[in-house]
Amino acid sequence: MIYGYIRVSTDKQDCANQKLGIEAKAAKLGICIDKYIEDSGISGTIEPKNRALGGILKKLHPGDVLICSELSRLGRKLFMIMRILEHCMNVGARVYTVKDGYELGDNIQSKVLAFAFGLSAEIERDLISQRTKEALACRRAAGHKLGRKKGSKNRTHKLDGKTDMILFLINCGIPKTQIARRMKVSLSTLYKHLGQRSADHFSCPKIPK
Repeated sequence: MIYGYIRVSTDKQDCANQKLGIEAKAAKLGICIDKYIEDSGISGTIEPKNRALGGILKKLHPGDVLICSELSRLGRKLFMIMRILEHCMNVGARVYTVKDGYELGDNIQSKVLAFAFGLSAEIERDLISQRTKEALACRRAAGHKLGRKKGSKNRTHKLDGKTDMILFLINCGIPKTQIARRMKVSLSTLYKHLGQRSADHFSCPKIPK
């Protein structure tokens, strides 16, 4: 399948321009668009799974092609774009962009990108781990006790004892959807656990990213 992806705010003219560019790119590649996916009035900061794009990403098969106007149409955050491209690469789908001439396929550019995916993920894990340790050390120095009190009832709730880490991740700007995935719980479970608490109540100063 050959997919054309369009993301616009409210500008219908921009939608038409994107479509013309995608059609021209497909013609240059000698292929025809089978289906268009459009996210209208949706910000690129929204997670793909909450956009029409997410539905198509789940359906991609080896050999499928996704064409969009530019990489920024896929997302407005670097790591988000990289996750999308990594998914396409793992599936075996190709990605082409019109304006910046990007191509994700079986070439040296893609192999370099694959290395960047692995490196960035490792760096992200290390940074989060280091920030968590520094923040917890800060709380200990301030006299806060961490973890459950001795003699407290042992609960089976998956998020028991993880509140400090959750609040810290929120304070670092990590989306709650990603935090829920890391904790292996649903987003509703995360919200229920937090209750009325928020990252604003986190007593340690923010650690620069």
